[in-house]
Amino acid sequence: MVRAVSETHGEILAAAARRFAGTGYRGTSLQDIAREVGCSKATVLYHFANKEALLAELMAPAIAVLQDLDDQLTGLTGAVAQEVAATGFVDLAVRFRREIAVLRGEFPELLCQPAFAHIQQISERLRDALGGHSDRPGARIAALVLLAGISEACGEFIDIPDDELRPALLTLVRRAIEPVDAPLPQQPTTKDKDS
Repeated sequence: MVRAVSETHGEILAAAARRFAGTGYRGTSLQDIAREVGCSKATVLYHFANKEALLAELMAPAIAVLQDLDDQLTGLTGAVAQEVAATGFVDLAVRFRREIAVLRGEFPELLCQPAFAHIQQISERLRDALGGHSDRPGARIAALVLLAGISEACGEFIDIPDDELRPALLTLVRRAIEPVDAPLPQQPTTKDKDS
């Protein structure tokens, strides 16, 4: 019995997601995916022009949500930008944690592919918003560490239910964000050190 085209297309996507998550994007061949589906490599190539196109379709829903978050952040500053960035990115990371698991360890290389070139700029704008668009080193460092940590946690803790993972991540983010409206911490003066 011949499988329906849309059913085969979906099976190929599902097999690719499993293979990419298990052996990595680089470590997976189209032949590996075909073997798992039980079809030929030619069938995979009938549905997807190449492995990059397969990955692009797999990631398209997550990228669309990331682009929407980027649009929401346009024009926001300070604490408002931080809160929108924090909740938006945590929601995205929890919702698409299986896709994030696929990218673990290979994200920098994948950003070089044409289908994902714009993601680097969105990530930088998201980091800036999470840091409240502050020039303070502490705010910028915290934002970068949080983005990387949220992604890593979502890829690692697939077994934790969404309704537990999301609040845990948001609590962590809110504790770690350096409020941009707060005064700069006072550096001890020589007089203070001598006291």
